[in-house]
Amino acid sequence: MLAEQYFSGVAALIERLRMSQMENIRRAALEIAPRLEKGGILYVFGSGHSHVLAEELFIRAGGLVQARAILPYEITMDRTPEKGMQLERCDGYAEVILNSTPLRSLDALIVVSNSGRNAVPVEMALGAKKRGIFTVALTNLTHSKGTTPRNKAGKKLYEAADVVLDNCGPLGDAIVQPEGKRWSVGPVSTIVGAALLEALVCDITEIMLERGVEPALYRSANVDGADDYNRAVLRELKERYPEYREMGFHL
Repeated sequence: MLAEQYFSGVAALIERLRMSQMENIRRAALEIAPRLEKGGILYVFGSGHSHVLAEELFIRAGGLVQARAILPYEITMDRTPEKGMQLERCDGYAEVILNSTPLRSLDALIVVSNSGRNAVPVEMALGAKKRGIFTVALTNLTHSKGTTPRNKAGKKLYEAADVVLDNCGPLGDAIVQPEGKRWSVGPVSTIVGAALLEALVCDITEIMLERGVEPALYRSANVDGADDYNRAVLRELKERYPEYREMGFHL
């Protein structure tokens, strides 16, 4: 069964992540945790289908309150996908996004792109680093190294970030090839990308606890008493970091 092949393939990939990505997860977490302690924000950006992974960390049950998604609707897939696919290849568009986002040198940015070749994600990483912001790339090294850059900088995303998390997927993303067919089905970048991001959140949380800092985490809004708890956590953060009141922090 193709479904069985998919489950087996995903399980093998998750294990491969555990064996190969822990060092870089820890490197990223060691940089991000102290930034959050000082009032920094963990921003996450992805264009096309990668915007799903930016949403994965945003206002998430069990997730960091200080994680914020950058979601310019023009380059997501839910409104005008054809337009979005063209815009993510446009040089210079990332500067528009960066200039409209209140990024500070205290913050961190995760840029997600499976191919890592298009202009917008690459220039998001380059622009963030130029602003002194610690930057993490979540990408597919096999896919990225098997293609040519689509940006004036002539770079891939993995060449533009401080730390790289490799989702270990194949060229083309899909992992199940039916017998006798030249095409594949069953993309994996979303499921393994989410696993990498949540592992990173767990590591950030562990480091903060080791440093004697209680991380601000959301509880599921569908658990009794969670609304009051989340409001209290948010209120405490706003009292500690007054700038958050101007940054649209909400439940």
